[in-house]
Amino acid sequence: MAAAAPVWSVDPRTGKQREQVAVEATADEVDTVVRAAHTARAALADRAVRTALLRRAAELLDDAGEAVIEAADAETALGPGRLTGELARTTYQLRAFADLVQEGAFLDVRIDHADPALAPPRPDLRRYKIPLGPVAVYSASNFPLAFSVPGGDTASALAAGCPVVVKAHPDHPATSELCAALLRRAAAEAGLPEGVLHLVHGFQAGIDLVRHPLIAAAGFTGSVRGGRALYDAAAARPHPIPFHGELGSLNPVVITEAAAGERAEQIGAGLAGSMTLGLGQFCVKPGLVLVPAGPAGERLVTALTAAVSNSEAGVLLDHRMRQAFLDGIGSRAALADVEAPVTPGAGGEHTVSAGFLTVPAAHLTTEGPHDLLLEECFGPVTVVARYTDEAEIAAVLARLPGNLSATLHLGDAESAGTDGAGRGARLLAAVTPLAGRVVVNGWPTGVAVAPAQHHGGPYPATTSTATSVGGTAVERWLRPVAYQDTPPALLPPELREDNPLGLPRRVDGRAHDTP
Repeated sequence: MAAAAPVWSVDPRTGKQREQVAVEATADEVDTVVRAAHTARAALADRAVRTALLRRAAELLDDAGEAVIEAADAETALGPGRLTGELARTTYQLRAFADLVQEGAFLDVRIDHADPALAPPRPDLRRYKIPLGPVAVYSASNFPLAFSVPGGDTASALAAGCPVVVKAHPDHPATSELCAALLRRAAAEAGLPEGVLHLVHGFQAGIDLVRHPLIAAAGFTGSVRGGRALYDAAAARPHPIPFHGELGSLNPVVITEAAAGERAEQIGAGLAGSMTLGLGQFCVKPGLVLVPAGPAGERLVTALTAAVSNSEAGVLLDHRMRQAFLDGIGSRAALADVEAPVTPGAGGEHTVSAGFLTVPAAHLTTEGPHDLLLEECFGPVTVVARYTDEAEIAAVLARLPGNLSATLHLGDAESAGTDGAGRGARLLAAVTPLAGRVVVNGWPTGVAVAPAQHHGGPYPATTSTATSVGGTAVERWLRPVAYQDTPPALLPPELREDNPLGLPRRVDGRAHDTP
């Protein structure tokens, strides 16, 4: 039998191995941890215990913050400043899910009493949501905390009452092990078995995980290629499971002529900040920007040129991504009529520099070689497409796939609906079908953790209609069940008439916040 493959932590600033962290999980090991997760389901049934777990996990991560940030920076080169903010976001969302579990509204309790006078008569019906079972979580490369082991998928699954098996991302295995240990400690202190959270490493382990018959659902953040392979594997199982994948997004931006005329310099600087934030490694980086041809658009491009020229070269998450970025830039820059006011590319042996490309929007209105510009290029680059009229905007938008976000920059009268042409409302209607979040007069980078947030979108942005950010992310790991004419003594506590758990619920169509 071949020895298990080692898992190394690698320094992206040098490309050199730092330390061996673990070994890749075998099929038998994956089976063992999934079965342990399956056995741990009952231990997560108590909402008070889940609340304690989530809050203690946040406390332990905060307490170990210095070590967590140091480990993550050593493996990702994202920098202490960025990672400090990401850790705060991670612990905030853990606490937010704890609050959600404690309140209990996510169970969506509904009771309709029997009514024999109706035609046909209505039986007694009581409905709520129950956890699906063990969940597989696939960590993201670009967020070693907020979308990885202690991130939103894990937090929302635990909040739903689902044990979690995390497949670590190979770019930050040491950070993953550290965070997993902290979460397991939180579980132990809450009186839970170790099986509520496990961590595995290795490409094949990820395949074995999604195929395991006891895994009930999966969450993924990564590439279109990797996500689609796992999505297809989840669908090809004898018993298919929900696969909530975030795969890729161009995040188009439309800047009207009025907006450019009123604040070209401000928009140009803002675009530069958004596309270079995190060295362009955010999933909502604006990758295609429709800018008007003419003097106002030229002012905007001039401002963008100045701001991007002043940005510093940096290190991408790994050398494979660096090479993919360089290859992607080269193939795009070689297309006819594509220019580079600031040439993106290699900043040094291990770094890349930011830049942007320009192209006449007319090249993007019909199928052809320029379709490459309508695909995401991961890293600090965006494409500025110069349009001549609103018809060209509509033609380009009509050819775009699904996105996580779409952004509009409107003039003052367009924003107020007083421009006379209704352009603001018309553009809003045009981009809404393309994205899960529409931003007006702002930038898409920065996804607030809030109850009203939606981080998702039409395929290939995501493979489902659910969000991975915000309180409603818990819904991905639940399914409704209704009990009909069930004897009171047999009903779950959540559905009993006296509401012993004090849950918010709807009774005969009316909201009841308390018993």
